[in-house]
Parts: sequence; C-alpha cells; structure tokens
Amino acid sequence: GPLYLEISPRSFSVVVHEGTRLNQLRLRRGASGYSDAAIRRLHEEVGLIDRAPGEEDVSNGLGLSVDLSGESTGGMVGWRARHHAPLIDVEKIGYYDPLEFWDPITVRSGEGIFLNPDDFYILASKEAVKVPPDCAVEMVAYDTLVGEFRVHYAGFFDPGFGWTGEAAGNTRAVLEVRSHEVPFLLEDGQIVGRLAYDKLTEVPDKLYGAGIGSSYQGQGLMLSKQFKRPGEPT
Repeated sequence: GPLYLEISPRSFSVVVHEGTRLNQLRLRRGASGYSDAAIRRLHEEVGLIDRAPGEEDVSNGLGLSVDLSGESTGGMVGWRARHHAPLIDVEKIGYYDPLEFWDPITVRSGEGIFLNPDDFYILASKEAVKVPPDCAVEMVAYDTLVGEFRVHYAGFFDPGFGWTGEAAGNTRAVLEVRSHEVPFLLEDGQIVGRLAYDKLTEVPDKLYGAGIGSSYQGQGLMLSKQFKRPGEPT
C-alpha cells in the first residue's frame, strides 16, 4: 500500500513542492552490520578516519569526536540556529544568506561550548571520514549516560563519501546537535557519536562525489546546500 510521512520542522519553517525529496528508503537483508573487530580490520586496510590503526576508538561502532579547536577557521567552530528566521524553500540551492538564519559560534583555544536546551547547532567532526564503495554508514547516538544531548539528525553517509580525489582524507562529518532540558558543556575532542558500518550487497553504479553533483564531498564546517557558501555574494 501507499507510504506516508509526517514532516515536522524543528528549527526553520520550510516550503516544499510536489516532487521534493525529503527522505531515503534503505532496505536490509539479514545481518549486514560490521562487528567491532571487522571495523578495526577495515580501518587497518583502508583508513576509515584520519587516525593511525590502533588510535581509533571502536566500541559498538567507530567513535567520532567534535572539533572545537577553531585552529583552521579563525576560532569559528559552528553555527547556532536563530529562533526567528524567514521561510526556507528547500528547492532553492545556494540561495540564502547564512547570517539571516544562523549565528556563528567562536571560541578561544581550549574552551568548550555550552549547548543551550533545545537550541540547534551545526558542528564538525575532528576526524575526516571515508566510506568505502561497498559500505554504507550511519551515525548512531553515543552513550546517553554521558549527557542529555543528541547527535545526529541526518546521520547517513553514502558509499564513496570522502573516498576519492581531493576529498579523500579531507571530508569531515557535519554534526547536527541538540541538547535537551538542561545545558550541556561540550569540549574539544569529546566523542559525540559512533559510525555503524553496513556491507552492501554490491557496489552502486554511482558513488557519492562531485561526479553526480553531491553537495558535501570535501566538506568541513558546512551548512546545507540551500545556503550560500563562504565568498559567494549575498
């Protein structure tokens, strides 16, 4: 029968059109997930993140930490969504001025940031991520006992993400973060999520990357494709 979606924007009001793609359908057959031992072996073979084998944090997935150093961005480490902003038409690409919707977050060296309850943040991982062509990856929540916050609201990584060309070893995971009920101190290098790897039945005909117009290959701290990139006229 037909499938239905309930769409509930959390940060910005959005405009959608007939034919707008808002979700992905993923199908699993059997147990396709990698064990921790298999993740370690795969990291030794291909380098899933830019850490030497043995330095990775693997426990129910490959650990991913947050970059709050600001070393390569002049102290800027993220964006916080504004509470009152215009509508966003999701079909308009590279159209909106980020400063109408987001407040930049800057830190001094060694500082963390406090997550305000129910505010929405865009941060970046410290590690660069690579996804082999025969794998798909999902970011899952880190141990909730460490605090009441959630990463990640858009946690799927396609086959080929950060895998080839200039993007190889240079593509960070963008972290969508929200704290619940109480303020939470997030520190540089803190583990905020884990990457769970699934084996595909076969390599896709088209891999993630610039060749198919992918928006986030080679990304650092990047907003969604509806917003203008740094240096573009506003």
